[in-house]
Amino acid sequence: MSQRSMYYSIRVLFACSILALAACKRDGGDEKAKGEGDKPAAEVKIPVEVALVNRESISSNFQGTAALEAEAVAQVVAKTSGVVLRILVEEGDQVTRGALLAQLENDRQRLSLAQASANLRKVQNDLKRQTELFNRKLIGSGVFEQMKFDLETQKASYDIAVLELSYTEIRAPISGTLSQRLVKLGNQINVGQTLFRIDDFDPLEARVAVPERDMQAIKAGQPVQMLVDAMPGKVFIGTVGRVSPVVDPKTGTFDVIAQFNDASQTLRSGMFGRVNIVTATHDNTLVVPRVALLTEDGTSAVYVVAGGRVARKSVSVGFTGDGRSEILTGLTAGDQVITLGQNAVREGSLVEVVNAAKAVELAKPAAKPEIAAAPAGEPAKAK
Repeated sequence: MSQRSMYYSIRVLFACSILALAACKRDGGDEKAKGEGDKPAAEVKIPVEVALVNRESISSNFQGTAALEAEAVAQVVAKTSGVVLRILVEEGDQVTRGALLAQLENDRQRLSLAQASANLRKVQNDLKRQTELFNRKLIGSGVFEQMKFDLETQKASYDIAVLELSYTEIRAPISGTLSQRLVKLGNQINVGQTLFRIDDFDPLEARVAVPERDMQAIKAGQPVQMLVDAMPGKVFIGTVGRVSPVVDPKTGTFDVIAQFNDASQTLRSGMFGRVNIVTATHDNTLVVPRVALLTEDGTSAVYVVAGGRVARKSVSVGFTGDGRSEILTGLTAGDQVITLGQNAVREGSLVEVVNAAKAVELAKPAAKPEIAAAPAGEPAKAK
């Protein structure tokens, strides 16, 4: 064999070796890839937040809104005409029943009273003389009786004159706060004209419309709490004063009037407030955050985490309020219910609890909400 032929044969042999090696690597790689494809992928843990089911007290409440209004309001009107000579009060003043608010001119009324008084004295003297003559039988009984009628008529005229004079003094018909002054010094006043407005803020009332389903749960005397927008953080304590015995057929509601005796006089008529009436309380009952509930087709359920996986449990719900719900059946104390991430999980999902320490802290028994006692005349504060 020539040298050239030998060199050619070596090159062919080397090329075949390379091809064979490549084929082996390809077959080995396919087998390796095939083996890795047969191995199941690692399951991803879904992050969720949970809360522990705890035993607490929970109340059924009615909550509504209402504007405060004075129980007693008096429009002070003029009962006679005349010019205003004096004004003795201003808006915001505290007045008592019978207090003098303003004085009208009274010259005409004083003269009329003087005339009536003189006529009355004249008739009284005449009757005295007629009585002596009648006792001596010098006049008949008819003349004597007529004189007595004249005395009664003159006495009535005198009383009318006294009353007309009293009308020139504008006095408060009730005790309270002078909320409006509608007259100025020197004004000519006519009969029936409104001069002042007086509001009695003790008590103040809040009228709320309550659905008829709560009619048996709300009674007169029940405690009421109210938060007023004008004074954030202050809780005012009152009672249910009156409950309407009838239901409005148009709205399906009945009126409840809550009364607030505010000795501090910080509440004012017209203020807007949120009223809370506790209708019933269940103690030592299972409670979960309301956000944990899943409601569908009128049924309720929760997702419970156990052993790192999710289980869906149907529950029956009792009272709901303050962001919490009472669980009657379906759970036990200490269960972990998912409060955040429910949409990402399903039955059997593997999860990671990201707030385990916080959930334990929240599960500690909660004290009942209390209203701090306040000194007389001061609004209470929520603890």
